[in-house]
Amino acid sequence: MPKSSSYSLNSAKIAETTREWLTKRGVETPQIAELVLFLQKDYYPDLTLQECELYVEAVLTKREVQNAILTGIQLDLLAEEGKLLSPLQEMIENDEGLYGCDEILALSIVNVYGSIGFTNFGYVDKLKPGILKHLNDKEDAQCHTFLDDIVGAIAAAASSRIAHRKQAEREGRVGPPID
Repeated sequence: MPKSSSYSLNSAKIAETTREWLTKRGVETPQIAELVLFLQKDYYPDLTLQECELYVEAVLTKREVQNAILTGIQLDLLAEEGKLLSPLQEMIENDEGLYGCDEILALSIVNVYGSIGFTNFGYVDKLKPGILKHLNDKEDAQCHTFLDDIVGAIAAAASSRIAHRKQAEREGRVGPPID
């Protein structure tokens, strides 16, 4: 298909679509914020769920994050509809253990905020707390092979933002919490 010379990127539309798709797939920012609080509560006992939600919102404003979300959800939807070619269809449909592309896509989100997010991501990916347990349960007809990792990555990235922010506060270098 040839590229259209009339193509124009609309960042606001992409951000809006990203939010809509997350909601349609059963994921809300407070659920992701709960994961952030789970990851950070031992380090920052005064951290609130509302503060965690602000950091999740900040992560969701990043274009790289939006791109990963839209791509992952689209692949999950195509797998649900049986529209991928074999053997990829079966690998995504069954969340094949040796198929690591879902984690690789999620790591593109984590990478936006530095290496501390990698350990947070690995931790929640292994434990599957909160919304991740639901997304990974395979009980309904929805496929969340990509989405569970993406949600974990968003939480890990928000956790990384918090860690960097709190360090800056300790050092007296406080800038805006959301950029």
